[in-house]
Parts: sequence; C-alpha cells; structure tokens
Amino acid sequence: MAIKPEKPSPTAPAKLTGLKTTEPKKVAAGIPAVISSAKHVLGEMGLGRGLKALANLNQKGGIDCPGCAWPDPDDERSSIAEYCENGAKAIAEEATTKKLDANFFKENSVSQLSMLSDYEIGKKGRLAQPMFLPEGSNFYQEITWERVFNKIAEHLNSLNSPDEAIFYTSGRTSNEAAFLYQLFVREYGTNNMPDCSNMCHESSGVALTDTLGIGKGSVKLEDFYNTEVILILGQNPGTNHPRMLSALKKAKENGATIISINPIIETGLLNFNNPQEIKGALGIKTKLTDIYLQVKINGDMALLQALVKLMLVEEDKRPGTVFDISFIEEKTQGFEDYLTHIRTLDINKLVAESGIPLETLETVARILSTKNKIIACWAMGLTQHKNSVNTIKEIVNLLLLKGSIGKPGAGTCPVRGHSNVQGDRTMGIYEKPPKSFLDSLEKVFQFNPPRKHGFDTVESIKAMHSGKARIFFAMGGNFLSATPDTLYTAEALQKCDLTVQVSTKLNRSHLIHGREAIILPCLGRTDKDVINGELQFVSVENSMGVVHSSKGSLKPISDQLLSEPDIVCHLAMATLKNSKVDWGKYLLHYDHIRESIQKCIPGFENYNQRVRQPSGFYLPNGARDNSYNTTTGKANFSISNSDAVILQSDELLMMTIRSHDQFNTTIYGLNDRYRGIFNERRIILMNPKDMEEHQLNERDLVNLHNYHDNKERVAPKFIVLPYDIPQQCCATYFPEANVLVPLNSTADQSNTPTSKSVVIKINKHVS
Repeated sequence: MAIKPEKPSPTAPAKLTGLKTTEPKKVAAGIPAVISSAKHVLGEMGLGRGLKALANLNQKGGIDCPGCAWPDPDDERSSIAEYCENGAKAIAEEATTKKLDANFFKENSVSQLSMLSDYEIGKKGRLAQPMFLPEGSNFYQEITWERVFNKIAEHLNSLNSPDEAIFYTSGRTSNEAAFLYQLFVREYGTNNMPDCSNMCHESSGVALTDTLGIGKGSVKLEDFYNTEVILILGQNPGTNHPRMLSALKKAKENGATIISINPIIETGLLNFNNPQEIKGALGIKTKLTDIYLQVKINGDMALLQALVKLMLVEEDKRPGTVFDISFIEEKTQGFEDYLTHIRTLDINKLVAESGIPLETLETVARILSTKNKIIACWAMGLTQHKNSVNTIKEIVNLLLLKGSIGKPGAGTCPVRGHSNVQGDRTMGIYEKPPKSFLDSLEKVFQFNPPRKHGFDTVESIKAMHSGKARIFFAMGGNFLSATPDTLYTAEALQKCDLTVQVSTKLNRSHLIHGREAIILPCLGRTDKDVINGELQFVSVENSMGVVHSSKGSLKPISDQLLSEPDIVCHLAMATLKNSKVDWGKYLLHYDHIRESIQKCIPGFENYNQRVRQPSGFYLPNGARDNSYNTTTGKANFSISNSDAVILQSDELLMMTIRSHDQFNTTIYGLNDRYRGIFNERRIILMNPKDMEEHQLNERDLVNLHNYHDNKERVAPKFIVLPYDIPQQCCATYFPEANVLVPLNSTADQSNTPTSKSVVIKINKHVS
C-alpha cells in the first residue's frame, strides 16, 4: 500500500534553534559590518567571483544592487565599496555557486523541503533548470523550455476568461521585463496584475497622488545635503536601507537636525560608523538622531497633528513667521478648512494617542517652526495601518504649511524597499492602469487592452480561494511568505489548477502549489546576459526617480537559465495567436524593448541614448517642480481624524519587523545583530510591564492569537524577550508572524494589509 506523502507545510516549522541575546548595539555599520559582508560573500561565492561582483556593484555601468532602492550618488561613487552590508549579502545570495538541478529534486520531495525553515530553504542554492510538478506528485521533474511554455499556454488558453489568471510581479523585475510582462498580460486580456507595492508603499502612492499629483517622492539625494530638518517616520534605515546612513551623516555634517519617530529604538538611527573612513574604522561614531520620539504603534497621525496644533499656536502669536503663507496662497488648496479642523482637536487626546510627552512635542514644534527646508522620510512603519493613507496625507499637510515642497532641501521621501518596485509601476505593473497609459498601448500596438480594473494582491488571494481565479503566475518574489493570513493564502494557491514561479532561488512558494506547478529559473542581476554575442543590460528606477542601467558581470551557474524578457517573449509567442506585437524582435536586442517603452510612457524620450549616460536620467516629477497634477491643479490639504486602535486589557498591538539578517522574505542568517538577538527568529519583543501583567518571564514560550472577524489565527512557540517598546505594543519578525495578519484588515483606500497593526492575545505554550 502506497504511503500518502506528508502535506507540505505553508509556514516555517516552529523549531527553536538556541536563542542567545546581548544588549542592543548603539552604533550601526563599522568593522562588524565589513566582517559580516565578507563571511557571506566568501561562503556563497568564493573570493574571485565575490570580488568581481562587488567591484561592479552600484558602479556606473555595473550591477544595480538587487536589494533596496536607495539611490546612487549622481557624481562620484566610492571606489572602495559603493554598497552596504545587506547589499553584499544580497549579491552573495543571488550569485552563489550552489545550484539545484534535476538530481536535487529527485532526492528531495516537496513535502520534505517544506519542513525546512525559510532560511534553510533559501540556502539550498540557485535554481538551474526548469522544473515541473505533475498533479498528485511529490517530486518536481525536469522539463524542456519548449514544453513548459506550451504547457502554460495550454492552461491559459483553456480558461473561460482571461480574468481567471493572476499575474504577480516582484520589485526585482527590470523595466524591460516589467514592460513586456504587462504588455503580454494586457494583450492576453486582463488587468489582474498585483505586485509587491500593494503590500508595502501602495498607501504612499495613493496619498501622494491625491495631495501632490504624483505617487512618488519629490526629493533628490542632493536635497539631503542641503536640508535643515529630516523627519524619519516608521523606518529602520540601518537594516533596510543602510546606504541611507551615509546621506544622513553628510546631512548632519552640514548642520541638519534629525528627528526619528519609531516605536523601537533602532541602532541605525542612533549612531553610524562609516567603515570607509578612518574615523569609522577606528570606531569614532557620528551621532545621527537629535530627538527620538518613541511613538506608540499607529500613533503617528496623532503625533503629527499635535505638532501642527502646537505650531499653529506660534503662528497665531506671530502671523506669517511660522507658516509659508505666500506658498500656501499660491500653490495649495484647502488651507483654511484644514486650520479650522486642527483648532477643533484636543491636544491632550493627541498626546495620549501618540505616547509622547507634551514637553517633548513642544520642543520639536519649536524646531519645525523656525525651519523652512524639511524632508520627511517614511517606510512601512507608516504604510501598513488602517489609517495609513491619511497619516501620510498628514505628513504632506505639515510640509505644505512650511512650503517644504518643490524647493532644494525639502520634500517627500517614501523610501522604497525593493530595487525596482517604483520602476515596475512606471512600466505599467498596476491593476488600476490610467486611461492615458492604456490609450498609448492601444495606439502603439493596435490591440484593445482591457479597461476593467483587475485584482490587487488581497483581491487576488480571495479570487483564488473562491475559485474565481485558477492560474497564478509570479514574476519573481515569494508570494506565500510575503502575503498576509498565511494559511488562507496557502489554501488559495492550492486551489489553483496551475502555479508558476519565475525565480532565482528556491522558496516556500514553490512548495505550496496548485494542482500542477512550474518553476522557471531566470538570470539574476549579477549574471551576464548575452544575445548574439553582445552583452545586454537592463534598466531600473530608484526611489528618487532616476532611471539607470544594470549590467551583469558573472558567468551564469547554468546554461539553462533564461532572462525575464526572454521568458515573457517566449510565453507570449506560445500563448497569443495572431498577436499584434512583434515579440521576436524583442528577443534580438533589449534596445528594441526600450524603443517601445519610449513610445508609450512619458519621460522616456531618447531612452536608449539617455540610459547609457553614466548616471542615467531623472524622470519628470511635478511635485519637485511645484506643478501639481491633482483634481484642483494645486497641492491639497487634507482633513483626517486620528482613530487610535482600542485595545482590551489582555490585548497587545503587534507590528511585524525585519531582522538585520534579512531582506523582505529572504533570510540571510539567524542573527539580528543590532537588536542583540542571535540564532533565533521566533521571538516576541514586549514591554517589561506588559510581561509582568501577563505573568510572563523572559524566554517563556508563548502562542500568539488573532481573532479578527471571529476567526482564530495562531502562531505557536514564540520566545518572550523584554524590550524597550511602548506599553501594549509588541514586535515579531516577518514572515514568521504573517499567519496572524488578517486578510480582511487593510488600509483604507490602498487595501494594503495592516501588518503593523495586528491585535493579538498571548498565552503560555504547553508542550
């Protein structure tokens, strides 16, 4: 009798690995960062391959880091290392010499691999050839590229409607691949194009589009060197965007005041040792933050409104000395209504909701009252709450009051987390494409793109779960681990007829699959991409709207890898009969792709010429130029109310965070060096007073529960650690705690999962 294979696990197993702790660090980077980088590079790539990759990383004409989207300097780049510790880890992870071929999959079943942790899965190596998992099988088997494209095409063409297919995109995808991908999907007939932006900065895009007319930040890197005040809200640059520390250091040297707003004291916001400078190598630190506001989770809107209310008091005393009235009158709409609203707010209520003492807020308000060049930076600490869009609009309100938009040293800076997530949106990766973009596609390619809005990420999960969508195709990423409500999402994927993953490395999304599953191994940023003897390059857009090239320099680990543009073109040719697009032309040279992009998307004129400039080129940005493409034609003030999450006495508000040894869902190691947590990820950081009230001791083992919509979600076996975090607030690592994030708890307007505002209860784990 055949033994039924064990059901694959949709989450990392709750096996504990031996926690060690130290006091949190007080200084970021320095020599420990150099040592950590070297260990990862040598361990995965070897000396020669590693040095070759790092020498080209973020250099002009070199490899764009596959990690975060922080911009490179326009002019001089460091000849020593134009990258950070986590950039080196990202390169080591991608360019590893370990490879997974058909023999690996013959020896390792899907159910066996799923019992590994996400860290263990990722460390297996690079995917080396296309693989196919037949219905009912527990083992992937090799398949030719030709057969795999025909099989996907057969599935797609058997659907009752193109809207039964979901096409997801990761932020790693290049401009060229993203443009071709959306072109194929729209000629196929759907706008079901969810992407990782739906889960991270969608709230920023919605808020900034409504208020300033463009869903991107307005600052350039050079503005950091000329500003007076930098507000950093809900962001941990030392771990998630480490090269930003160099910009903050330069800002401090030029006299800027840095105000950090975060529920946790993050090392990368305190002090910085630049290991490329003698002082840094000697351990002589640069202090970054001047004032640290340890706000309650989701207390940011209350904090911002309290600051504005206090500034208004000073403006009333000395009219025209605090607010930039001439800018407000000329460039904005809704000022008087906004002030009327602020006057009605209770300062004591705002102070209580923010968790910051009134005296501290008064100090910050005095600083802001006397400065006119202010930059506001934020990341997912602001974007993943129910009121995220309105909170970001409140940032815009403050900047508009000060005239801190459209001038040197001032503006908005949403710091994107993945290297081309902003560029993908520019290329048309969006479930709600604007009419003007679809009109351009129709004019250039002579087909009728679908006009009905498609599914975003949350809607896609629900569609798969209900049977409305039957095929899931992912261009990069680790969809299962990145999304909320892990068990529900796993069920959704398993209900599909086919799941397809375009990937460089093995991840859990390959192991929780539809009735049939396919893995398409692709070239990475570091890999040479040669067509007809000519080395190709792709392009990306960074957080500040600079489009520049990225060219791989390493020999691919397998001759069975295809580039993402190649994969899209071959899939389109197999799927679309009588296509209006000359897909074969794009296979000959990537210049042909860029020629089509410039015909469809404003700002890409002479694309092939300008992208070959050493530093690339800036895209148009109305807010940067004080031109606002809004419904009013001006920058809009917004009126919002601070709605705090009401907790019962036995509840905590949980936020998910990243460790210093990870980037998004990619786990580089098990250490969170800056927070002093080693060899373990299943931890919950709690205020010591909350531990006492819950009768918990340090290192107690607990289960975490969420009951949103009267459905119990459980994350078992987390280790309690006391930490400096506001009362009734706690923190856990992403993605281990994603199982607790309710799918139906999303931000108003943006539909982003509220991964930073999860109401939980705790009980002790019983073995």
